[in-house]
Amino acid sequence: MTRQGEIPPTAGLPMVWHDWSPTKKELCSNLGELFDLPPLILECSGTASLIVALQTLANMPRNEGRRDVIIPAYNCPLVVLAIAHCNLTVKLCDTAKNSFDFDFDCLDKLIDEKTLAVIPAHIGGQLADVEQCVQMAHKKGAYVIEDGAQALGSAAGKTGDIAFFSLAVGKGLTLYEGGLLTSSNDEIRLALKETHQKIVKPRFFFELKRISELLGYSIAYRPRLLSLAYGVPRRKELAAGNIEEAVGDVFDDDIPIHLVSCFRMKRGANAASRLKPFLEDIKKQAQRRIDKLEKIPSITVVKGIDDEKAIWPFIMVLFKTGEARDKALETLWPSPYGVTRLFVHALPDYSYLEPHFNMHFSTPNACDFAARMLTISNSPWLDDDTFDKIVTTIARSV
Repeated sequence: MTRQGEIPPTAGLPMVWHDWSPTKKELCSNLGELFDLPPLILECSGTASLIVALQTLANMPRNEGRRDVIIPAYNCPLVVLAIAHCNLTVKLCDTAKNSFDFDFDCLDKLIDEKTLAVIPAHIGGQLADVEQCVQMAHKKGAYVIEDGAQALGSAAGKTGDIAFFSLAVGKGLTLYEGGLLTSSNDEIRLALKETHQKIVKPRFFFELKRISELLGYSIAYRPRLLSLAYGVPRRKELAAGNIEEAVGDVFDDDIPIHLVSCFRMKRGANAASRLKPFLEDIKKQAQRRIDKLEKIPSITVVKGIDDEKAIWPFIMVLFKTGEARDKALETLWPSPYGVTRLFVHALPDYSYLEPHFNMHFSTPNACDFAARMLTISNSPWLDDDTFDKIVTTIARSV
């Protein structure tokens, strides 16, 4: 496939006009059957899904006095904002060396009788070690919420007490914004539904905005138009030195929570039938491309505990030094090739998040990971010739 225009940073599932046709399909039941998940609840975002999950746990009488939520320090800033929205306390745990997953020695020291939940994150579709989290959390009476925001279609969502996924732009299947929430525990799942009914209300004009944004996505999410919608604004922010804005790491505390319309849900239900073969195709592409990357000395492709059960919206590449990573980015970041940084910093280094931390957290491994990692899009629009240019640039930088 010949590259034309801008490559998106992730392998989102493009919409087709058939997705806008009437259907009797149901999104949640279809996805549950496709990926063998417990019954799913549709929310307006992954962040809203997490808020419903946290409020559900916090309101259980058995959890009185438990206000701490432990998350890995390499993570999306929205996770911090969701915890703060629920008036809970953020506890940051360092990651293992060269990894997005928890440093389990650090986690063991943090979990105590005040811990409400531990939230392992399946970053980039790669699987975190949820089983170990469950063993450690349950010993202290805490819960495990799987953050599968970037991992719908992987093996995520079947081990923790609760799991959520994102249907935002670039997350595979999208409603422009959306989320999915589930639990394999019937009692917890019923409590999640009750919380959803209490706090998630219709917002007609906001939903109308989301429908128009989804229509815009269906038009603009193609290489010829992405330069206008994504490439030009990103390069403008990079040129101005606004790297957090260029990556899209800046969020405010106002988190929308509202019902997703049946109309928008049906668009996702139509698209869902294409998701599994799409994920299988990009997994094969990732495997071929990882083989090329692994021939470069001094870099590592970041994987979770089971890359066979992972999905590959993008490929995470970890350099030996931050200087080598930055040298590669000098050429690749402003390019239209779909190379970027996932999160600019570890969570303690976002100045706008500081008010949400009640103490200083030492997370050297997470900070080091953020400073040495870049991502390469695994979009099918990134052709082999262009990928080879990326590989050559990386090889010259190390």
